[in-house]
Amino acid sequence: MAKDRNSRQAVGTIETDGFPPVLAAADAMLKAGNVTLVYYGLAERAEFIIAVRGVVSAVEQAVAAGVIAGEATKRGAVVSHYIIPNPPENVESVLPIHYTAASREFWV
Repeated sequence: MAKDRNSRQAVGTIETDGFPPVLAAADAMLKAGNVTLVYYGLAERAEFIIAVRGVVSAVEQAVAAGVIAGEATKRGAVVSHYIIPNPPENVESVLPIHYTAASREFWV
């Protein structure tokens, strides 16, 4: 994968307490913005986390929609969310926020 593809794009994350809000957030994020889901997993304290990549404006739009959808679920809650525009290479080298072969089919 080309490094310049990642370096020009933002990463946005949402962390939730419970599976229903992370599922609702992921669905809303991918429908609201022209973004690619690049990570899904467990964070500390058994909370779920998802990360998307795309241009800054699309990531901002996706995260906003994801937070609203996650907070609207009846069980669980959105714990935190964050957007990093143009993360540096050293951040990408240690965190699972890069495009992978599995996400290649869905690149936007």
